[in-house]
Amino acid sequence: MKLDWKSLPHPIIALSPMADMTDSAFCRLVKEVTGEPEYPIVFREMVSSEAVVRGNNKTLDMTDIHPGERPLVQQIFGSDPAVMAEAARIIAEQHQPEGFDVNMGCPVYKIVHNFNGAALMREPELATKIVKAMKAVIDVPLSIKIRLGWSDPTECLTFAKVLEDAGADLLTIHGRTKAQGYSGVADWEMIRRAKAAVSIPVLANGDVHKSELMPKALEVSGCDGLLIARGALGNPWIFKQFRELGAGQTVLPVAFEERMRVVHRHLDLHLEQYGPTAVNTFRKHLSWYFKGQAHFKPFKEALMKAQTADQLKQVLVQMSAAQK
Repeated sequence: MKLDWKSLPHPIIALSPMADMTDSAFCRLVKEVTGEPEYPIVFREMVSSEAVVRGNNKTLDMTDIHPGERPLVQQIFGSDPAVMAEAARIIAEQHQPEGFDVNMGCPVYKIVHNFNGAALMREPELATKIVKAMKAVIDVPLSIKIRLGWSDPTECLTFAKVLEDAGADLLTIHGRTKAQGYSGVADWEMIRRAKAAVSIPVLANGDVHKSELMPKALEVSGCDGLLIARGALGNPWIFKQFRELGAGQTVLPVAFEERMRVVHRHLDLHLEQYGPTAVNTFRKHLSWYFKGQAHFKPFKEALMKAQTADQLKQVLVQMSAAQK
């Protein structure tokens, strides 16, 4: 699929890059659950540009793409224009993602203290250099993920224009400032103002936790689409549900049997990616899948203590039996 943000059918719905969560296994699962090969577009979790250029094997493995994930946008972070460009060139040469995304919105200290992530919103000249350097070496679209600002939510109004002038093809705006982190409420109205300041497509991000909120987020933000983050964790059905809403159908709760089927499938994909002993790194997904589920509490401890795939699957079978 040739990714052209301006010509894609609207609204554009995409899976947000989330560190340690939107790996290949989860991206594949989302596409399988949705049942549409080109929907949603997936943004892969961010990787360090410096680690890519250094040839770090773990980081390079994170950029491998399974055909079932495409179209895929690879997010990278960094603050050196030359290194960012070289990292994009390497990834493009090895894996040919359909697009690249630069993280200029992460508020986490370990990212911003090295002038990465949201720190770049305070450095418009450097941000411009990064965009131009990357655009010079790639032949796929370049998008940028930002926040409303560092502490002032109106900073996005000028920064968005800076990025457009630098050559960005699309912007995603998270409706909080860096200072807010993930607290408070995402300001979709401010995203609307930033969207009006540019002519390139803009995706809204933040607080779209349920499919029922997706039409409202689109209406209030006035954006070309949505980037869904935590709303997809433990809920890969959210994208399919949005399609159902658009068709005038009633969104029904996910049946227990379907939830368990998807958990089993996700575990298999996770083990396929990381190896048969990678149960520990899968357990983080279980709390999301069973959040608010009454049948989860009696089995929570056993699930979190399971050390092997067989042990984990045995507990899941016991959970299913308890529902019959």
